[in-house]
Amino acid sequence: MSGETDLIKLYSARILELAADIPHHGRLDAPAVTVKKRSPLCGSTVTVDLTLEDGKVSAFGQDVKACALGQAAASVVGGAIIGTTLEQVTQARAELRAMLKEDGPTPSAPFDGLEVLRPAVSYKNRHASILLTLDAACEAAAQLAETQTA
Repeated sequence: MSGETDLIKLYSARILELAADIPHHGRLDAPAVTVKKRSPLCGSTVTVDLTLEDGKVSAFGQDVKACALGQAAASVVGGAIIGTTLEQVTQARAELRAMLKEDGPTPSAPFDGLEVLRPAVSYKNRHASILLTLDAACEAAAQLAETQTA
C-alpha cells in the first residue's frame, strides 16, 4: 500500500497542473530543425521544432505524447527555453539527469522549475520520459549550431 501512496504523491497537483498547460505546445510552421525522440521503455514521444537566432533559441514548438511526468518536464522546458543558448540547454539536460539519477542539485535557472520532478528520483522507469524534451532540444540546438558555424 505504501508504494501506491508514494505513486499518488509523485503525481502532485503541481505536476498535473504543469502537464495540463504546456507552453509552446504544437508544431512550428517553419522550424529551422525538427527532432523527434522516443522512450523505448514507455513509448513516450516528443517532437521538438527549434529556431536559433544569434546563438539563442528564438522559436520553439513541441508535440508531446508522454505521461504526466514527461508532460510536466515539457511544460517547464517550454516555459524557460526561449532566449537560452545551446550551452544552457545542454547544462539543463545534464543537471536534470544528475538530479534524477544521482539525486543531484536542482537544475540552474531558468530551468530550476524542473525541481518539481525531484520525487521521480525513485522511479527510474520514468526518467527517460522526463528527459525527452531536453534530449530533443539539445540535439536540435546542436544540429543548428553546427550548420550555422559551418
